[in-house]
Amino acid sequence: MRSVETMSAAQARRAAVAAQGLAGPARRGPPARATLAATVRRLGLLQLDSVNVAVRAHYTPVFSRLGGYDRDALDALAWPRTAAERRRRTMVEYWVHEASLLPVEDWPLFRWRMRDNAARGNRWLGNALDHRPDVLDAVQEAIAAHGPLEASEIERVLGDGGDRRARAHGGWWTRSDVKVACEHLFATGELTTGTRRGFRRAYELPERVLPPEVLAREPARDEAMRTLVGRAATALGVATEPDLRDYHRLPPAESQAAVAELVDAGELEPVAVEGWTAPAYLAPGARLPRRVTGRALLAPFDPLIWFRARTLRLFAFHYRIGIYTPAEKRTHGYYVFPFLLDGRLVARVDLKADRVAGVLRVPGAYAEDVPDGPDEARVAAELAAELAAMAAWLGLAGVVVEGPGDHATALAQAVKVGGWT
Repeated sequence: MRSVETMSAAQARRAAVAAQGLAGPARRGPPARATLAATVRRLGLLQLDSVNVAVRAHYTPVFSRLGGYDRDALDALAWPRTAAERRRRTMVEYWVHEASLLPVEDWPLFRWRMRDNAARGNRWLGNALDHRPDVLDAVQEAIAAHGPLEASEIERVLGDGGDRRARAHGGWWTRSDVKVACEHLFATGELTTGTRRGFRRAYELPERVLPPEVLAREPARDEAMRTLVGRAATALGVATEPDLRDYHRLPPAESQAAVAELVDAGELEPVAVEGWTAPAYLAPGARLPRRVTGRALLAPFDPLIWFRARTLRLFAFHYRIGIYTPAEKRTHGYYVFPFLLDGRLVARVDLKADRVAGVLRVPGAYAEDVPDGPDEARVAAELAAELAAMAAWLGLAGVVVEGPGDHATALAQAVKVGGWT
């Protein structure tokens, strides 16, 4: 029988932080576009979210790992607007963890999901085909002739007016038949995102976005599952099977089979982590540093912390995002960023970019009880410096700490001492 190595909880935590690119040297200077692309490739995806109270979710994981960078440069790699940018495109959108940006070359790994979505057409379509039996063909023809197009632009091309009709019959959030058709075609891989305008998706035909060699790839379903589990293992360092499954939201039985096959092939190493009740797996070549340093603010949808059960297991950090919680039931605020310092989650701050006043506001700051962790003064100084770096990256003039929390006084003083008010 194969012997199973035992890792301490601290070793597992350091391995996870290192795998995510958060245990490197101090960040210096703006990164090149190639570095931006390599960072996304390392993570495997950036989760998209429409909330913009601080900064959109997909921008922050790159900042957390590389420091201040040009967000327009990342946009150009994902949503190019010129012919030159299209030739350098490295990312494309699809449903991965949730709505996500992923490396262009990984798009075929989700053809199984596209086929599943086609078989479950009513998930997206509802009764749209009852209203417009020709809507799918009409949308594709409009995009072929005029794309990339937003749903509202397609409606105008078709003379639809469907959005006004939908609002009249179902409230402001009800999607028009055209929008529903676009989302169905996107989910089935018959459309993708050509670009975004004001974060609104402009749909395009895949053959006008993806290289021919990417479009031609048709990996078998089990091969895709193994590849995705392997990618998740590399991104996570050490992980349980549910951790690996969650990264790309794989079906449980197929994820379990893929893990077993990778273990048999020697491409995953079973390990036992002290304090973990489930078996764990180590990625080949995973870094196992004796010590990690550095600091980072982590967006609510950062891959290090997006699976909340894993965050609790790794860091003893109970985390829930406040945007889905009624105001009176929030414990730490609306859009809360955990703060990583030397491989531990030592604080959390509620953040809001006040673009009118030109400041990064901190409506709440809270310290974590971390055994043998850094003292409050060091946490405050490091957090203040990182908040100042974020404010500068966002084009804001300073940081204002104004809310409640047991760390607010110390943080406000550190911000003042640093001259970042």
